[in-house]
Amino acid sequence: MTDRGTRERVLRAPAWLEELVRTTPPPVPWRDVVRFAVTIPMPLAVAVLVAGGVHPGAALGAGVFATTGALAATLAPQSGPLRDRLRRIAAAIGFGAVGLVVGQYASGGGWVPVVVIAALSAVAALISSVNAAMSLGSLQLLIYTALSSGLVTPLSLPAEIGFFFAGAAWATLTTLVQARTEPLDPDRTSVAAVFRSIADLLEASGSDRSDDTRRGMTTALNAAYDRVIRSRSHSAGRIKELSELAGVLNSAAPLVEGTVAAARAGVPADPDDVTAVRALAAALESDDVLTEERPPPVDDAPPARRAVRHGVRLVWNVVGDPEERAGAAAERPEVDLRTRLRELADRTLASTESRSFAVRLALCMTVAEIARQYLPIQRPYWVLLTVAIVLKPDFGSVFTRAVQRGAGTVLGVLIGSALLAVLPRDAWVLVAMAVFAALLPWARNANFGLFSVFQTPVIILLLDLALPSGPGLVGARLVDTLIGCAIVLVFGYLLWPQTWRAPLDEALRAAALALDAFVDAAFTGSPAERRRARRRNYRALTELQTQLQRRLAEPPPISNRAAAWWPVIVQLERTSDAVTEAVIAQRMGEPAPDLAQVAVLRKAIRQLEEDVRAHRAPDDAEIHADGVLSPVAREVDTARRLVRENAPGRRGGP
Repeated sequence: MTDRGTRERVLRAPAWLEELVRTTPPPVPWRDVVRFAVTIPMPLAVAVLVAGGVHPGAALGAGVFATTGALAATLAPQSGPLRDRLRRIAAAIGFGAVGLVVGQYASGGGWVPVVVIAALSAVAALISSVNAAMSLGSLQLLIYTALSSGLVTPLSLPAEIGFFFAGAAWATLTTLVQARTEPLDPDRTSVAAVFRSIADLLEASGSDRSDDTRRGMTTALNAAYDRVIRSRSHSAGRIKELSELAGVLNSAAPLVEGTVAAARAGVPADPDDVTAVRALAAALESDDVLTEERPPPVDDAPPARRAVRHGVRLVWNVVGDPEERAGAAAERPEVDLRTRLRELADRTLASTESRSFAVRLALCMTVAEIARQYLPIQRPYWVLLTVAIVLKPDFGSVFTRAVQRGAGTVLGVLIGSALLAVLPRDAWVLVAMAVFAALLPWARNANFGLFSVFQTPVIILLLDLALPSGPGLVGARLVDTLIGCAIVLVFGYLLWPQTWRAPLDEALRAAALALDAFVDAAFTGSPAERRRARRRNYRALTELQTQLQRRLAEPPPISNRAAAWWPVIVQLERTSDAVTEAVIAQRMGEPAPDLAQVAVLRKAIRQLEEDVRAHRAPDDAEIHADGVLSPVAREVDTARRLVRENAPGRRGGP
């Protein structure tokens, strides 16, 4: 090896650090960029206009609180149906207002604020387990409790809340305007994305892109089912349309199975099939009729290609014929109140994970509150803010968020300090706020660190107008943020080593159990049972990939342990594809497998799950299977071998 090569290897950053900072630039959401740039600074601009300039007083205080409401309501909605956006806005603003009230009892010194913060944190942690909207609301509850505990303004509490709601109402109005001017329906777009991903996989068949493209198709399927099912459960006016979209997704199961089998076998796609699938996507997205003729059946082609054409023709019937579409519509499941309450309890009080997170969050927020009272820092409530934002379990790895938050805030503070030093206290401050607000939607889609880089100057400029402190405010925010990140890393991460590997191990075991259920349904179940089992299996694999990527961004030994599982995870995906290929072969005329061999195969898969749970190496006995089951058995044998050789802590492993 040359000296240059040696230097490059020595100077190269660790793999976990590269994974931590790796970012794929997302597309620019121009409509959101415009909305953010107009909505966030507008209340403050009105206040400055009313006051005749940037002068301390009631008008400026009103503008600051209205801007905080606009900021919360602007950041809350994400892409999706309007009802979901409004639900997230309502949760963010409602809980934020409660936080403004509760924060009055968490100010000053003594043990009362400590108890209030600890109890509120535990409640917020349980609330965050209900759903995504409530999770966002619980975060706003903590954020505005922290702000209210330390931010002093000339306004009364009712006035603060009133202007907060006024700013939120303005942001809600701009969200409504944007939603009403969007040309496409998000529910239809999500279903159309499934068919575009199927076409992409057909085109990638036989290439080295097929694995990544198949994962993209699984992600699109999960997103479409989640969106349509969630929309059906909350929308009373579009039940027929949404049920038909769910029926289209269900009717696509044979096409998905055929496409996965073709990609696994490396069979090149028929260009007519690719064209037909893209035509289906276009018709679904725009709610138009199919103008082309349905592709004819094929008889003189490989089984996988025939299966793809069969699936295309089935979906074509459903999408192209209104009567067929109505007949395929999935019925809306009715869930009684008792079942809903039981599910709610299972996600909150009865969940070990939720209770554990409640203890972690309460501990970290309590330590942060004690630090607020006793450390000589200028803006101590920022410590509480940082802990609340970083320690969100559904926002990814705690370690990753703490590091990205700290690094992003350092850069943001440098930018904010430069702005405070250069800009006069006049309308140019509003221009700078608009510029950085416009960057927030793009940065949010990239990663948390980049979002912090652009969010920090907005907050610094806003609070400097409310409480002028000069350049010292910049250093205070930097110190407070680093203290908050340190509290999370120590009391919310390092003291809980069982959380380092548990999510990945649990996801791996869940994927093995989902594979077992898929094998059972594939060879003994009905088409509907097979479709549901296949969907659950690939969803479990998607969650497994997500947990893997999170753990790869953490330092050793966690990242090393995750990397050791990587070959096993890839092999589970190959095994799932082999089951799908076996289903297609059986549908094309191959004999059904011996049920005794199916039972042996399922026992081996369940044993693999038990081996992962017990941290023991599987035995080296090979599984015997004939016919369509033979490739599946070989893949399961390979998975067991990889666990023996590569899994962390095993002899011969890393």
